[in-house]
Amino acid sequence: MIRVPYSFVVAIALTLGLSACGFHLRNALTLPADTPAVKVRSAAPYSQLVKLLNRGLQASGATLADPDAKTGFATLQVLSERWGDLPIAIDAEGRAQEYSLRYAVIFTLLRADGSVLVPQQVIELSRDYVSPPEDATGTATERELLADELRRDMSASILRRIDSVVRAKLEHGESLEQPDGAAPAAAPAGSGSPAAPVTPPAGQSQGPQVEVPAATPAPQPTPRPAP
Repeated sequence: MIRVPYSFVVAIALTLGLSACGFHLRNALTLPADTPAVKVRSAAPYSQLVKLLNRGLQASGATLADPDAKTGFATLQVLSERWGDLPIAIDAEGRAQEYSLRYAVIFTLLRADGSVLVPQQVIELSRDYVSPPEDATGTATERELLADELRRDMSASILRRIDSVVRAKLEHGESLEQPDGAAPAAAPAGSGSPAAPVTPPAGQSQGPQVEVPAATPAPQPTPRPAP
C-alpha cells in the first residue's frame, strides 16, 4: 500500500476547494494604489453571485469594505443579471429536447469618488443541456447544477475583465488615481465655423424639424428712368 503524505492531501483538497468555488490561483488583482477597499453592490445583495464576487476579491488580494461603511471605498456595481433558456433542438413531434442556458451580467467599477474606473461591461456565458419532455425532474436538477457553474465562471470572468481593463489603462499611461477626462469644451462663440448636425440614436424619433429661413438681403433702391 502506498502512503501519501498528509500535507500533500491537504494541499490538493484546498486547491480543489478553491476551484470548485470558481477561484483560480493567479496573481493579485490590479487596482489603483489609492483604492482602500472594494464593496460589491447589487439589486440582490444576498445573491450567490455577490457572495462569489466577495470571495473572489479576497482570494485575489483585494480588501473588502466594511458592510456598514458609507464612503471611502470603490464599488463593484452589478447592474443586471439575466437568465434565458434557448431551444436548440427539437424532436419529431416539435418538442424541445435540448436547450442553451444563457447567463448575462452587466457591471461597472467605480472609484471611491464615484468616477468610473472600469466602464460598463457585459459578459454573457452559456451552457447546453438535454431536456427530455418525459424527465422534468432530472432536467431541473441538471439545469440548477449548470446555473451554479455559470455563476462561478461569471464571478471569475468579471474579476479577470476588471484586471485586464486596469492593466490596459496602465500600459497606455493613463492615470488610475484621477477621474476620466472631462467632456470636450464647446467651441468659442463667434468662431464662424458651422455647427455639426446632430443625429439622434438609431430607433429614436428625430422630432419635428424646424427650418431656419436664409437671411433676406437688404432691399436695393429701384433706379428711376432718365427724363
